[in-house]
Amino acid sequence: MAGKFSLRDLISSDDQITIVDVGAMAVVAAEADYEPLLEIKGTRVIGFEPDEAECAKLNAAAQPGTQYLPYFIGVGGPATYFKTNHTMTGSLYEPNTELLSKFQNLGELTTLIETHAVETRRLDDLENLGDIDLLKIDVQGAELDVFRGGEKALSLLSVIQTEAELVEMYKGQPLFADVDIHLRQQGFQFHNFKYFGSRCYKPLTMGGNVNRGINQKLWTDAVYVRDILDLHSQSAGKLIKMAVILNDMYQSFDLCHLVLSKVDELQAGALADDYLKRLSATAVS
Repeated sequence: MAGKFSLRDLISSDDQITIVDVGAMAVVAAEADYEPLLEIKGTRVIGFEPDEAECAKLNAAAQPGTQYLPYFIGVGGPATYFKTNHTMTGSLYEPNTELLSKFQNLGELTTLIETHAVETRRLDDLENLGDIDLLKIDVQGAELDVFRGGEKALSLLSVIQTEAELVEMYKGQPLFADVDIHLRQQGFQFHNFKYFGSRCYKPLTMGGNVNRGINQKLWTDAVYVRDILDLHSQSAGKLIKMAVILNDMYQSFDLCHLVLSKVDELQAGALADDYLKRLSATAVS
């Protein structure tokens, strides 16, 4: 297989990759999945973390070009926030305690403490987002609400990485199947499952590890890309940034080559051939 290398040299000095991170609390940008993109000069991150204390921590550790805002992102308008005993499991949907308590170390992390009214904002109503290239979402069951409030933003995107639940961990929440249908209707196609979250049904554990499951998958991080049959609708510059994300962040070498081939059609260039040569030169057994 090919070794790892960056395509950052394809990003021109007057261009930049823009990342929108909705639900950014879990990690600072330097520890996020998109960390390789932060090494590219000019990369911009706009993050949203509604917990004000956590948002302040993120801004304190932010590198230049990164900003976090304390907004609930969704369909816009009033909503109820369900605060739990662990900040990262709070949600705009109520924890499904009856189900979660069947699993090791899930009910214990999602105990409802209180509810309060909040105001959500639509991505499409926010200024200064600019031309987004990558959207990352982790909002505990409210992913589809983010997409429904951001259809204009979706039209600009090349790559999406979103958490989605495979079972109803939060009452009435949309599941992966619902997210998948919506994104395909918006011109995206599924690319990869990056992570799966799993737990054992009580009382069993795997080697005493309460955070490790056997076969039951509960949530995932799914990656979507602009439909490969619709790449002609994207500019060459947009496609180049898509290729950089696919190579540097996901090592999706085959899809990256396909995207670069489309760039060559637009520019009468040889980026795809050059990429194949780089892949060959870095091949490892």
